[in-house]
Parts: sequence; structure tokens; C-alpha cells
Amino acid sequence: KSAKCGACGPGYASPLHAMKGKYCPREEILYLPCIYRNTGIEKPDYLATVDVDPTSPHYCQVIHRLPMPNLKDELHHSGWNACSSCFGDATKKRNRLILPSLISSRIYVVDVGTDLRAPRIHKIVEPVELFWKGNVANPHTSHCLGSGEIVISCLGDPSGNGKGGFILLDGETFEVKGNWEKGEKIPSLGYDFWYQPRHNVLMSTEWGTPKIVAGGFDPADAEKGHYGRHINVWDWNSHKCIQSIDLGENSVPLEIRFLHDPDASEGFVGCALSSAVHRFYKTEKGDWAAEKVIEVPSKKVKGWFLPDMPGLITDILISLDDRFLYFSNWLHGDIRQYDITNTRKPRLVGQVFLGGSITKGGHVTVVEDRELQCQPEPFVIKGKKVQGGPQMIQLSLDGKRLYVTTSLYSGWDKQFYPDLIKEGSVMLQIDVDTEKGGLKVNTNFLVDFGKEPDGPVLAHEIRYPGGDCTSDIWI
Repeated sequence: KSAKCGACGPGYASPLHAMKGKYCPREEILYLPCIYRNTGIEKPDYLATVDVDPTSPHYCQVIHRLPMPNLKDELHHSGWNACSSCFGDATKKRNRLILPSLISSRIYVVDVGTDLRAPRIHKIVEPVELFWKGNVANPHTSHCLGSGEIVISCLGDPSGNGKGGFILLDGETFEVKGNWEKGEKIPSLGYDFWYQPRHNVLMSTEWGTPKIVAGGFDPADAEKGHYGRHINVWDWNSHKCIQSIDLGENSVPLEIRFLHDPDASEGFVGCALSSAVHRFYKTEKGDWAAEKVIEVPSKKVKGWFLPDMPGLITDILISLDDRFLYFSNWLHGDIRQYDITNTRKPRLVGQVFLGGSITKGGHVTVVEDRELQCQPEPFVIKGKKVQGGPQMIQLSLDGKRLYVTTSLYSGWDKQFYPDLIKEGSVMLQIDVDTEKGGLKVNTNFLVDFGKEPDGPVLAHEIRYPGGDCTSDIWI
């Protein structure tokens, strides 16, 4: 396939074309969903467009806001109508951003093609469509397929019980076509997913029972089995769940990422509660297995609601050349970079603290720490003390800039970081050493969502108009 995209579809011919090709532009704007649910401000969530071009007079500013027509949606993760999986199809355009609402179960289809800098609503899929046509609710991750359809994973059924099903949207009309999955076996919980047709597989993860998760985190709910512990393996062709890989009690596997190379039959999943990263891989027999390759030790603490504080790995991603793995510890407050040249033995090569729950002078005293000599200093940038901890991450295509936001999910933000609700989240940028590894905060970059016109807001996942490390799948 030619790398010249005039005659091709959306995205890039390969992950390395995206990373190193002359057609790989530096990101100039980003899209972030901004959430008001649980903040006490009765305003709708909105999609923010942020200028991140250092040569622009509006650098680090929100240049456009697209409010949703409803309250308390809890916009969360977003996806595309078309990505690099449709690269060979010149009739396809990446011009619609799919915005599922985690709590209301609405799906907004946003037109970013008419004006990249000023998105507008194209269509709204009402919750009743998901309820009636798929018996699912609480949509989470959306990925486009090479076929032109869109698959969205769901957390539950319309009553708020856990159910790991999927909804299928038509890629042109955005009508709900029904469920993607077939067969009798449906996992009891859902969350994120990734697919790899060359290995005839889709992998999904498990967060928690929606009606339990909605209110905040209670450790007793984990003991009662309301939180997940499996990677669920689906046969890509038959759409049937064929295997469940148990990652252990109270693991709560969230983001799952295959290596970007479409021939690779392995990847990584981050587990929030066990604060472990597992490598999953295809065995010689042809089924799938997982092994723990990174574990962040809990810290013994006083002044917190439990005596042991996990790192809480919330987001992970892999650079487009499959060389580095990044993840955030939302509670401990650090972001880590691992060299995964040997996928079985990741090597820590970069780490930076950006807030978190264990900073000096806070409510929490660390009494035993297997990693740090002393509690990290509070993180201050441009005179602002950052509340919350590093959470959603997105890497520039060339791998040199890591963008970070600090809100996880409004119900948990309110519980774990009440000051984050009052002051709003931030977006930061970290410079990455792509030769030897290493992370360093860019002290000139701050987007302060505490200063928004309608009051402090919780900004979440980060997307570039041209696709990125966590939206695009090569087939």
C-alpha cells in the first residue's frame, strides 16, 4: 500500500508510517470530553477543542466548546467512524467522533469534518435504542471496523446490572444495528476492548457492575464480586466468547492494548486494583494466556480510608513502534515509561510524579514504602498546585510528547480527590526521551480546566483529529 494518502482512506498505511512518515503531522489541536456530573454545577458536559500548537497565539487554550443538549451524561471515552483499519478504502473519511455517555447511555455522533476546530453535533443515538435493540447500557469504548461499522463495548444491561455485551452502529447512518456478539456466553462484566483480525480475536476487559460503580468505590463491593478479573477472548469471525483468562481476585483489568504491529499476537492490560500489568499472548496451542510482568507495590498508609494504598493503574498505552509502554498510577501520582523491547521483561526507564494522594503535607502519611525514600512534593506548575493524579494519557504520533489529564470518572474523583471537583482538572504535557527513555514535565504547558466559563470541569480522554495510539487499529 502506498503511504501517499491522497488515493487512500483514513489513517496511515502502518503504525511506522504514522510515527515516522512525512505525512505524520505534529498535533495542533486536541479534543477532550469535559464533565460536569458530580461537580454540583448543573451544566451539560461538552467537547473541548484545545490548541496545542506552540507557534499559535492560542497555545494551551480551549478554542471551542460543544455543549451536549442534556445534563449528567458523563462523557468518557471517544472513538472514530473510520480509522487506519479502513486505510485501503478511499470512500471513507475520518470525519465523525463517536462520544458514548457512560451514565446516560446516549451516544453522540459529532461532526469534526466540516470544521476541525469547531465540532458540531451530527446525530444523537438515544439510550432507548441501545436498550431495545441490544439489551445493553453504559457504553464505553468505540472502535471502527474495516467493514465501516462501529462497535461499542458496554458495561451493563438497562437495569444497571453487569453485562459485557457490544452494540453495533452503521458507519454511515449511525443507526443501531443490534448486538455484535453472538452465542449463549456473555461475560458478566464489560469495559474496554481491542481486536486483531489476523489472529481472529477480540479481547475485552471488565470494570464493574454499573449501578455499583455509579456511586463510588466501596472495597466490600470488590469482595462481593462486583468488580472484574478476566480478559474475555472472542472469536472474531463467529463473534462468540470462547475463553476467559482469570487475572486474579480484585484485579479489575481496565485498558487493553495489543501491540500495534498487526502480526503481533500479544499485548498488555493494566489492572487497576491489583496495580499490575499483565502481558497476554497466543500460546503454541492457539489459545490465549496471560502473565504478570509489572507490579506496583501498595504503600502502607495512615490517614486514608484503607491501610494499603494501591497505585491504581488506570490508563496504559503503547508507542506506535511497540518500543515503550506507558501507564498512570492515579492514586500514587506517577506516570511510568517502560522499555518493552523484551515484552516478557519490561524495564522501567522513566517516571515522573504529578500530584497524587501521597504528596508531602497532605492528609496521608506513608508508613511503609517499598519504592520511595520519602513522600513526593506536591506538584505545582505555573503557580497552580495540581489536584488529583495523572490519569488519561495520549502520546504524540512521533512518541515525543505525552499528554496527561487528571480526572478518572466523576463519582470516583469526588470520593478520592474532593479538591479536584472544586478546582477542576488540568492537562499537562511530558517530554519523552525516545532514545534511552526518560520523562520530563514541560513547564510551559498547562491547560487549567478550573478556569472554564461555567466553572471548574473534569476533562478526560484526549484525541487528535488524525487518530492516535489508542484509537487506531491496523489490520
